[in-house]
Amino acid sequence: MTDLYEQWREIRDILDRGRKATGHFAIASVDSDGVPNITPVGTVFLREDRTAFYFDQYTSALARNLDTNPRVCLMAVDRGTLFWFRSLLVGRFAAAPGVRLYGTAGTLRPATDLELAQVRRRVRPMRFLRGGRLLWSNFSHVRDITFTSSRLVRYPMMMAHLPQTDSVPFHDPEV
Repeated sequence: MTDLYEQWREIRDILDRGRKATGHFAIASVDSDGVPNITPVGTVFLREDRTAFYFDQYTSALARNLDTNPRVCLMAVDRGTLFWFRSLLVGRFAAAPGVRLYGTAGTLRPATDLELAQVRRRVRPMRFLRGGRLLWSNFSHVRDITFTSSRLVRYPMMMAHLPQTDSVPFHDPEV
């Protein structure tokens, strides 16, 4: 089994490409009746320790779902035109086009000064626009996500040259 401490940088690269291409991540959750919901969230920040946090603003269905079931799936897919054109031209992906991370979301908590600085940096260019000020001026609370496993988005015919590991649980080398 592969150690995801070694894979975390690659996973973060895939997630970063996906966020830059779409402007957000997709976070899936399930409500108390078992009905799935997918929420686009542009304010997810990844950490080096296989965790993340996101600003819980405009996510009412996700927040309700997490009150009854904290399990989530975060997904990003690189939909960049150049990435796909190059891949289709040569008939293979240079890297996985996307990844899903499975984990558990924590309770709502006040954002730290460092977290607020990170979101301000990300949305700074848009805050000069009227809509940007309306959308991204009142961040105050976050939720942490602890990831437990991952699964690549796979297109087998164009990924035969890449490692075939599909789902690998995270391992803590200190345990």
